[in-house]
Amino acid sequence: MSTSTDPHEKLLQRYLDGQCTPEEAAMLMEWLRQTGSHRKVLLRMQEEFHELVAHRPEISPEISQRMESRLLHSIRGTTVRRMPVYRWVAAAAVLVLLAAGGAFFLSRPAKAPQQSAQVITRSAADIAPGSNKAELTLADGSVVTLDSAGNQVIRQGETTVRQQHGQLHYSSGDQLAAAGYNTLTVPRGGQFHIVLPDGSRVWLNSTSKLRFPTAFHENQRIVELEGQGYFEVNKDAQKPFIVQTRSAKVEVLGTGFDVMAYPDEKTMNTTLVEGAVKVKEVRLRPGQQARLEHATGTITVAPADVQQAIAWKTGFFEFDNADIDDILRQAARWYDVEVVYKGKPKNLYFGGRISRNLPLSELLKMLEANGARFSMEGRNLIVL
Repeated sequence: MSTSTDPHEKLLQRYLDGQCTPEEAAMLMEWLRQTGSHRKVLLRMQEEFHELVAHRPEISPEISQRMESRLLHSIRGTTVRRMPVYRWVAAAAVLVLLAAGGAFFLSRPAKAPQQSAQVITRSAADIAPGSNKAELTLADGSVVTLDSAGNQVIRQGETTVRQQHGQLHYSSGDQLAAAGYNTLTVPRGGQFHIVLPDGSRVWLNSTSKLRFPTAFHENQRIVELEGQGYFEVNKDAQKPFIVQTRSAKVEVLGTGFDVMAYPDEKTMNTTLVEGAVKVKEVRLRPGQQARLEHATGTITVAPADVQQAIAWKTGFFEFDNADIDDILRQAARWYDVEVVYKGKPKNLYFGGRISRNLPLSELLKMLEANGARFSMEGRNLIVL
């Protein structure tokens, strides 16, 4: 581990490890913009990466782009100063582009025809990214609106719920008090963070819903999820934690994991970061992902790209050879737009990382620069 006391170097290491919060990432980007000497170093490292690839004729442009993208995911557990040069330069390429424009994006079109970039209309530029917002439905059916600026205390019998900005925190004064069920609903263009009555934490992505009791009295802790959530579960061997989705349940003892269970996706994906979970009867090890097909119920387990799976939680979109349909489904949820296909780009696949804090126009510009074409009509995103 790094022994540096420089707070910016520590922040840089957290960014490379995919552990920065959106606020920390913004702080790092601002530092890079203001620090000319660091920008020069990073620019030089980016040049070295491309020089290295240029002198390897056996590496095709497509493969070199994949290398640059994939190297980002291998930077873990290594000090910044002692990174091998190929890792340094890959990281530098990302940080240079981030410092310059707030975003990094690679595209890998598969034999796509060259198309000129489409000018993004002002209406897309006016569509801001999502924010902390949700609705909390209480046991009596009443609904409380939550947003980024809110600070309030909600009382339900012996249960106290405190909202502080984008987080809810549950606490119960009487552990034997009757439990009711609450539902936290995050709309399109929203996200929210909740601390459950047992101290477990859940981050909910846009278009997600979590139903949970105000106290866990039974021998199991059961919550119901629709959409996507990242869980950090407090260990309690006597009370297993269970996430119930439409397609399957995920059984947990104490762990960090991501469940993506949107009804408009073909699969339910469970990605284990640490600890142990079981999807149906399949037990995962850290670094694995279980993909359950909604149509057939078939489960496949494979090594996971953990950083990609949880990128949304740290403030990014991250793709690896993703079809444009996959990208636009995520964009629709986060920017609260409807995607309408008048045409469909063929054989266009994209990879890389871009901040979720940017307006929609920035994402569209990057897609258009690599072959996609769009127009905007109100909040309808037209694929040409």
